[in-house]
Amino acid sequence: MSTPVALTGHQFLSLHLLETLVAVLPVRDENGAPKAIVYGGVERHMITSQARRRAERVYSRDRANTQKGPLAGHTMGVRTREWALVTARALETSHGWPKERAVPTARAVLQAIGLKFGDPAKPTVANLTKVLLFAPADAGDRIADHINTERATIDPWAEQYIAQSQTATATKKPKGRRKSSSQEEEASTNEADTAGDTAESKLPALPKTTRDAVLTALAPRDAIDIALYGRFLAEIAESPNVDGAIQSSHAFTVHEAEHTDDFYAAADDAKLTRKSNALDFLDATDDSGAGMTGYQSLISGTFYRHAVLDRRQLRQNLRAAGMSEQEAEAAAVAAEAEFVSAFVNAFPQAKKNSTASTGALPALVLAFDGDRPFNYAAAFQRPIDEVAEGGPAGELAVRRLLTHHNFVRRRRDDITAGRVLTYEPAIHAVLQELGVKDVESVEELAT
Repeated sequence: MSTPVALTGHQFLSLHLLETLVAVLPVRDENGAPKAIVYGGVERHMITSQARRRAERVYSRDRANTQKGPLAGHTMGVRTREWALVTARALETSHGWPKERAVPTARAVLQAIGLKFGDPAKPTVANLTKVLLFAPADAGDRIADHINTERATIDPWAEQYIAQSQTATATKKPKGRRKSSSQEEEASTNEADTAGDTAESKLPALPKTTRDAVLTALAPRDAIDIALYGRFLAEIAESPNVDGAIQSSHAFTVHEAEHTDDFYAAADDAKLTRKSNALDFLDATDDSGAGMTGYQSLISGTFYRHAVLDRRQLRQNLRAAGMSEQEAEAAAVAAEAEFVSAFVNAFPQAKKNSTASTGALPALVLAFDGDRPFNYAAAFQRPIDEVAEGGPAGELAVRRLLTHHNFVRRRRDDITAGRVLTYEPAIHAVLQELGVKDVESVEELAT
């Protein structure tokens, strides 16, 4: 059951951002093409919320781990399929276990609590869980410490578990085999399946003390980013899922947009050196043309994006993880400040070296508080037309967004005036014209 929490002030912090990007490709589909969405009758570029959330989560985690920002010193999480390998590495480096013993033991322990692993016959996935597991960064170390402490009990259990698992796998019917050509073969196959299922059901249970220790290690505990972004883990019934405190929308251009297919050619340095030294008579037919050619899709435009922090849910998650009311309040305040910083500063890493996309700063950030979330995507249902409206899309979008916010605010008593930040002189001039006072730092956006 969730722990009820008291909250002073508005429950939700709404963030709205406008940013102009030029010749970038932050996210793409399965064919390598930019993602798009039709809105207001026209096609827009889209940057998915998944790409944004990962960039923000990693940005905050890296800052906290290097003792920077409001969350310096707080525990953070890691999302991976490699927890068996992480645990085995800790057994090797911290406790001197041989690798050939550490890996199968760690895998057996995690499999025994309900996690499913890849095909044992395929080395690349055999020790990877089938789903990503978001857990505190020190979970592998804690599990390894317990395994080593309880080695006298776990060693014989692991030997029995691994042997019976191999028997169950060997007797189980392989997937995708052709149907039997006779009733005898079919009956034989059914018997093998039954034998495999029976062998799996009779696997030795993990000792209760170890099971409890592993579940505690994998529990969200005080990992702040799990409390912020939530997690879903269906494979382990006893391991709690966490409803995220952050809502994120897909970013989209405020105007109609189409991508550019950019042709590129990569030069062969050795060929060019021969040519520049008048040695192109050697293998002359090999010297013509580039070393490699191809196309890359690029997008440009002014994007609107939006995110919400549920302050009550955040505090509830922290309390449920075991924090006292005072600890949860202090962590929540720090997490809110870091959330705002990540929303403003983090950017997806795709093509960062060839497009310098991570250096972009927003044209405008609007932050305000309310008793429910507010999404202003409707302000841009009619796409901005720079020619017809006579101005750059960025400045026109700022005017439209602030006009929309003020219009809504006059009609509701559950929303605040808000705070505005810009990094562009031209937008600052627009704000002065509109009589809007802007703050000068990200920190001032958070209350």
